[in-house]
Amino acid sequence: MKKFLQNWKQDIPAGLVVFLVALPLCLGIALASTGENPILFSGIIAGAVGGIIVGSFSGSRLGVAGPAAGLITIVIAAITTLGSFDAFLVAVVLAGLIQFCSGFLGAGVIGNYFPSSVIKGMLAAIGLTLILKEIPHAFGYDHDFIGDESFYQPDGQNTFSEILMALSKTSPGAIIITAISLAILIVMDKPFIRKISLFKLIPGALIVVVLGVLLNQLFISIKPEWYLNGKHLVELPKANNWNEFKSFFTFPDFSVLWTNYKVYTIAGTIALVASLESMLSVEATDKLDPEKHHTPTNRELKAQGIGNMASGLLGGLPVTQVIVRSSANINAGGKSKMSTIFHGILLVVSVIFLPQVINLIPLSALAAILIMVGYKLAKVNLFKQMYQLGFDQFLPFIATIIGVLFTDLLKGIGIGIAFSIFFILKRNYKNNYSKIIDDSEGEKTIKIILSEEVTFLNKGSIREILNDLPNESSVILDGSNCKEIDYDVLESIQDFKNYVAREKNIRLRTINIPGVQVIGH
Repeated sequence: MKKFLQNWKQDIPAGLVVFLVALPLCLGIALASTGENPILFSGIIAGAVGGIIVGSFSGSRLGVAGPAAGLITIVIAAITTLGSFDAFLVAVVLAGLIQFCSGFLGAGVIGNYFPSSVIKGMLAAIGLTLILKEIPHAFGYDHDFIGDESFYQPDGQNTFSEILMALSKTSPGAIIITAISLAILIVMDKPFIRKISLFKLIPGALIVVVLGVLLNQLFISIKPEWYLNGKHLVELPKANNWNEFKSFFTFPDFSVLWTNYKVYTIAGTIALVASLESMLSVEATDKLDPEKHHTPTNRELKAQGIGNMASGLLGGLPVTQVIVRSSANINAGGKSKMSTIFHGILLVVSVIFLPQVINLIPLSALAAILIMVGYKLAKVNLFKQMYQLGFDQFLPFIATIIGVLFTDLLKGIGIGIAFSIFFILKRNYKNNYSKIIDDSEGEKTIKIILSEEVTFLNKGSIREILNDLPNESSVILDGSNCKEIDYDVLESIQDFKNYVAREKNIRLRTINIPGVQVIGH
C-alpha cells in the first residue's frame, strides 16, 4: 500500500484530469450505443469498472480502460439482434470470459506485431480526430455526442460537414468559454507555471471546468442569451432516492444462453474487437510512457476479461483500454495505476453525490480539454520525425492517419498495416541474396549467395537476377547460408539450369542447393 500511495501527489491530480475527460466520453458513448436515457448509466458503470477493476488487475502503469467509441456500431447491432439490453449484457459477460481465457492461452502476443509506424500514425490520427470532433462543441453546436470517432455520422453528416454546420450555428457563450479555457490550458502547460507547487496539485483541467461553470452562471446576469443549458451541459443521470438509483442498473438475462445462439457469436465479436483495441492502446500507451514501461499483454487480456465480466454483470457497456484517456493520464503527470483507479472512484462518487454539480459543466469547457489532449497526440514534431525516418516508415504512418480519419480506428489500422506489409515485401524482394564478382581463381566469376530464408516471395527477384546474367558467364549459386529454400525457388533454379543456362552458354555451379523434380516438364 505504501508503494501504491508513494506518488499520490502526481496520481491524484492526474486521476482528476482523466475523470474530467472520461465523464463526457462515458455518457456520449452510452448515448450513441443505446439511445435510451435510462441506459445512459451503462457508460458510467463501464468507466468505473475500467478504472477500479481493470486498473487493479492490469499490469499497465498508465493505461486507462473504459467504454470505447470503436465498439458503438457492434453494440447497436448486438442489442437489435438480441432484442434487449439485458440479453446483450450476457454477451458482454461471455466476451469477458473469452478474453480472460485468451490471456491464459497467450493470445496477448498479437500486441507485439503492430508496426511502430502504424501505432504512431494511430496516435496522431486520434489526436487529429479529437481536435476535429471537438470543434463543433467548442462553438456550441452539440448535436453530435462527445467521444464520437467515426467519420460518418448516423444523421448523414461527417466529420467535416459537422464543422460547417457548427460554424452556422455558433453560441457566443460557448466560444468565450472555449477560448478562455484553451488560453488557460496553454499557459498552465508552460514550464515556469508547472514548477509552481500549487499547480502541481491543481491541474489546469480542473481550473478550466470550474471557470467554465462560473462564467456560464455569470452569463445569466450579464448576457442571458449567452447562457448554456440543456444539451450544452453534461447530462449525468440523477436519482432522487435509493430506489430510483437502483433502477439505473440493468442485469443480464442468462436465459438467452439456452434460447438464442446468436449471443455466442456476438460475444466472440466483442471479445475480438475489444482485445484488438486494447492491444493497440497498450502498445501506444507504452510508447507515450516517459519511462517506457512494458505492459505484459497476456495479463492485460486477463484484466480486460475480468473488467468485461464485471461490467456485463452490473449493466455496463464493454470496456477496452482507450488511448484518449491513457494519453490524458500521461500528459497530466500520472505515475502509477493509482491515477486510473482514482478516476474510477470519482466516477462513482460523482453519480451518487454530485450529479447536480456535475451537470453544470459546459461541454465547451470539456471540448477545450480534449482539444489539448488531441494537440499533444498530433504534434508537428511527430510528423517531422516520421518523415526523417524514410518513406518505408512515413507512408504507413500517413496511410494510418488518413485511414482512421476517413473511416474508423480498426479500418485505419488495417490500411496502415497493409502499407507496412508492402514495404516488408519490397525489402524481402530485394534482400534475399548478395552478388559479388570473384576473380580469385584467375577467371571472373559471378557469385550469388542466397540469404538464410528463401521463400516463394523471393522467387521473382531470384528469377530476375538469373535471367539477367550475361551470356557465356561463369556463375556460382551458393546456398550454404540457407536454412530453408522453398520449392518454388528450387523449381525456378532448376528451370534456369536446364534451359536458360544452356541456351546462354552459362557455366553454372551450385553449392548446397538440392535438385528437384520439376513437375510438368
